Amino acid sequence: MRNASQRLLLTLLAAAVTVTASAQNDVRLPDLGSSANALLTPREADEYGASMLRQMHALDMVLDDALLDQYINDVGYRLVANSDRPKDKFTFFIVKDNQINAFAAPGGYIGVNSGLIAITQSESELAGVMAHEIGHITQNHLYRAFEDSKKNGPLMALILLGAIAAGAGSHSGDAAPAVLMGGQSLLMQRSINFTRKDETEADRVGIQTLANSGYDPEAMASFFGRMQDTMRTGAGEEAVPELLQTHPVTLTRISDAKARARVLETQMAQRPRGATLDKNTWEKSTAPVLYVKDPTALLSGARAPQPNGPGDTYALMRERARVLSGDALTLATYYQQNLVRKEFDTAANRYGYALSLIRSNRGSLAIGQLQPLLAAEPDSVVLRLAMADAYVDAGRRGDATVLYKRLYANSPSNVAVTLGYAQSLVASGEKADSRQAMLLLKPLLDKSEDPELYRTFARASERAGEDVRAAEAFADSAYLAGRPFDAMEQLRRLLKRDDLDYYQRSRIQSRIADLTPLLLELRKRRVQTDDNPDGRGQQGI
Repeated sequence: MRNASQRLLLTLLAAAVTVTASAQNDVRLPDLGSSANALLTPREADEYGASMLRQMHALDMVLDDALLDQYINDVGYRLVANSDRPKDKFTFFIVKDNQINAFAAPGGYIGVNSGLIAITQSESELAGVMAHEIGHITQNHLYRAFEDSKKNGPLMALILLGAIAAGAGSHSGDAAPAVLMGGQSLLMQRSINFTRKDETEADRVGIQTLANSGYDPEAMASFFGRMQDTMRTGAGEEAVPELLQTHPVTLTRISDAKARARVLETQMAQRPRGATLDKNTWEKSTAPVLYVKDPTALLSGARAPQPNGPGDTYALMRERARVLSGDALTLATYYQQNLVRKEFDTAANRYGYALSLIRSNRGSLAIGQLQPLLAAEPDSVVLRLAMADAYVDAGRRGDATVLYKRLYANSPSNVAVTLGYAQSLVASGEKADSRQAMLLLKPLLDKSEDPELYRTFARASERAGEDVRAAEAFADSAYLAGRPFDAMEQLRRLLKRDDLDYYQRSRIQSRIADLTPLLLELRKRRVQTDDNPDGRGQQGI
């Protein structure tokens, strides 16, 4: 029942805040113009998006992997930096769902299903879908949806977020459907179907952004066209990818998109390569240093690896998303059986096979798969990280730590490297190593919404003898993982300690003050979560 609830909630999420349209609906909503912020302030939009992401974490719907997170944000901010609104804040994340879909949510939150990544054939195709979603946000299409919802009582997003939170309640698999009894009809009746004009506008600005970013501007239309081919066999609705259910396309629309792409290709050919992004433009964008430090890394000339070679980061990340969101044993068999075929025997598929072996506790076999790949591409951070993971699984922790140390020396700003190195240090059990892990992770905390990063910092602090700092980090991790009541309870217990100094007490009190309004709202709406199964919350809040 829990999986069915998750599927229902994702479907509703797509209906409420993603790109939805129908050929019959071409009624244009009033243009918000300058009143957009009066309907939903940027801060409110960000709070809704952040709350959605936390609740999806609680449902185990987010693919929490530092390497994939860094990759999807790299691609995303490459697009944002070359869009018409480079200062806008965005957060890109991968949904642990094998259905082919993507969606945009308030506050610039864009989710891409692992199933969509797995079905793409190039980074340009992946970027094309993401550019389309970015276009819906930059053109204020979501604000128009919220304008209509505010005319009809509570925001659909609040109902939806309450439903997602309810789905996290492990005590009752029927929690989400129960909450939806009151809100589902509103979502179904009042969900905003973006008009064909909205879709065309998102196509137009998305293709422009795609071209500006050095990607193939025809990739968006080609991908949607390839997906539409799945509908030509007369299969039932269940065989239609969710992407096409939430992003309906027509042959005319695909043709128009291809025509526009070709015009842009002609125009771009007359410009100096990569001239659309300069240092001044980059410094005005909001792309975090955490992901990309050098704007030249976002230009096409700096990202042209041999397709399907060991240096093709996109192909490696595609297989990583496939493996981390699937069943390891099944996928290991899939790769093993198909690698005998010459056309299937690529570096990316060998990498996917190695990851599936690691995840099924066969690290020694994975080492054998990774060695020839590293021989061909010895400087690949992705492959070296996989080898370090294989060493850990094979019981060779000393070799893993040495490799992590070398990786960190060369890539100190790489979050996946830093996290892996810190985890290996904590695993040693030495107090000095744990203290070093704390120092490595601390600069990353304020820039991250990853619960695992905070959990690792908490474990490092605990083993380093920093009990108060550990307790704070465990509370932060609980909050980011969609357990706000648990986080509050941890903070309250911590505040009762009589050995807190002034600064520690002030930090904890500040966290409690920030968390209180959210918990009051959740109690008011009787929202159920893993740490609040009856929707009432702890007394005294």
